[in-house]
Amino acid sequence: MSTLDFGGRIKTLRLSKSMTQEQLAQRLRVSPQAVSKWENGVSYS
Repeated sequence: MSTLDFGGRIKTLRLSKSMTQEQLAQRLRVSPQAVSKWENGVSYS
C-alpha cells in the first residue's frame, strides 16, 4: 500500500463516519495537523 493509498483510506473511513479531522484527532489524541498530514501523505509519525 502506497502512502497516498494509506492517507486516502484514512480520509475515506473518517468521512464514512461523518467525522471532521478535528474529531478524529481528538479521538486518537493527536493534533488535527497530524491527521491532515496523514491524509495528504506528508507524514506518518
